[in-house]
Amino acid sequence: MKIKQFQIDAFTDRVFGGNPAAVCPLESWPEDNLLQSIAEENNLSETAFFMPAENNFELRWFTPVKEVDLCGHATLAAAYVIFEHIGYLSDYVTFKTKSGNLTVRKNGNMLEMDFPLYMPKLSVIPDYLAEGLGKIPVTVLEA
Repeated sequence: MKIKQFQIDAFTDRVFGGNPAAVCPLESWPEDNLLQSIAEENNLSETAFFMPAENNFELRWFTPVKEVDLCGHATLAAAYVIFEHIGYLSDYVTFKTKSGNLTVRKNGNMLEMDFPLYMPKLSVIPDYLAEGLGKIPVTVLEA
């Protein structure tokens, strides 16, 4: 199996700047252990894998050690590959992800994306946090 791979620097207009992500377009999903091995070999904060699905794309992200539910810069990198290297003609692309649908739009030579909104919930204050801070926090929230 051959998998094409791009390395895209997000949040920059110069090479070796910004936040790098590997992006791999797929025709079908291989086994998760292969995706994980590729991400481990890349040793970047994230490797994004996408494939066409109905009227949009499915998208998944892997760090060198595990799959994650959301990654902004790798989503923008995947959209860049779709617009600039795959030849996708629309001015927006929608990704189906574990975090829900994410849409990236072209705005001139920039890409824009809205993140999902997660409302924080009250969390139990772990003993180690109060110990590490030297004080008991008033509130601890988690998404």
